[in-house]
Amino acid sequence: MTAPQIDPQTQVELEAAAFRALRKHLMEDRTDVQNIDMMNLAGFCRNCLSRWYQEAAAEKGIELGKEDAREIFYGMPMAEWKANYQTDASPEKQAEFETAFKENVTDKQG
Repeated sequence: MTAPQIDPQTQVELEAAAFRALRKHLMEDRTDVQNIDMMNLAGFCRNCLSRWYQEAAAEKGIELGKEDAREIFYGMPMAEWKANYQTDASPEKQAEFETAFKENVTDKQG
């Protein structure tokens, strides 16, 4: 089966809809999934998504600070998210995170 031809504007709209669905899933449906687990398993987390949002804004000439981008993505201040949903991570998970962060974030930022 061949994928249908999609015009560029429709493609942007579909990608935006998929992103909104991902955000809703992570922020409303699966608040139990911890960022550290996402980073350790997938190499990205909610903070990465908010950073990518911030970087996309910068490409459009929009200045958006890290905390502002997180608040836009999380729908609340980061401190509120942590208080409501973040749990303590074991030393093992923290060690895994250090490696995952280095491989997926630090090394990518040059």
